Order: sequence, then structure tokens, then C-alpha cells
Amino acid sequence: MNNLISRNKMLASRIQEVFLSGHWIANTNYKELLQNVSLQQATQKMDQVNSIAALVYHINYYLEGLLYAMENGKLEIHDKYSFNLPRLETESGWNKLVSGFLNNAEKFAAKIEQMDDSIFDKPFVDEKYGTYLRNIEGVIEHSYYHLGQIALLKKLV
Repeated sequence: MNNLISRNKMLASRIQEVFLSGHWIANTNYKELLQNVSLQQATQKMDQVNSIAALVYHINYYLEGLLYAMENGKLEIHDKYSFNLPRLETESGWNKLVSGFLNNAEKFAAKIEQMDDSIFDKPFVDEKYGTYLRNIEGVIEHSYYHLGQIALLKKLV
């Protein structure tokens, strides 16, 4: 019996962990951390630090862009636009951002889980972007970085 877990399942599990259901690395995840965050808390600015809402928008921007690239072979996201959060004026607007973000996280995890393990060593869209594996691991690491920021901001606001 083979006890090795395939890379697609392992990576999908790590994505689900940071976004939807895990506690191992940060003792929380985005879904849990964003529960009961009000619009006022989400948009409150502290000095030059990004708001919770801006960080959620930022991570979601990359999830959407990578999902699009995986489905269409084109990477059309740019770092300079990753914090262009539209003005949020209602709780429903904030809730829509969070639900869209969590939905994209679910789609991203499902997409990774469906991939053949051989794709992870192949170039992601273009060789200059590295491999699929490097990009997926980058999303996980980047997401934990901002998860920590959101956890701190939530305590401060």
C-alpha cells in the first residue's frame, strides 16, 4: 500500500488550510478570521497600514488572476493594481467581497486538486514566471503573510 500523498492533493489541502478550514500553521484561517468583521472594522485605516478589506481584495486579486491564467493560459494581473480596492460603503458590499474571495479560494483548491501531478514542474504560462509549483507555493506563503497582518489588525480595530 502506497502511503504517499500526491502533490495535487497535498497542495490543495494546504490551500484549504490557509483559506477555509485549517488551524495548523496560524491557528486560524481566512474564513474563520473574517467571520463577524464589520464593514467599519474592515475599512478602518491605521497610519500607513492597509485595511483588512484592502488585504482581502489584494489576495483575492491574485486568486482570480491565477484561476484565469490556469483556465485561459494568459496571466493578466499586475502588482500595481492588486490594492485597487473599490470604495466599500455598505455591509453587503463588504460581505460580497468576502464571499467572492472565499468562493475563489474554494475554486483554487479544487482546481489544484484536479491537476495532474506532472504539471507542477512545468512553466506557469511563461518560463519567466517559474513553475506551477513555485506559483502555488507562492500563493500559500503570501496568503499566510497577509493572514497574520489581518489577525493583528482585527485585534487592533
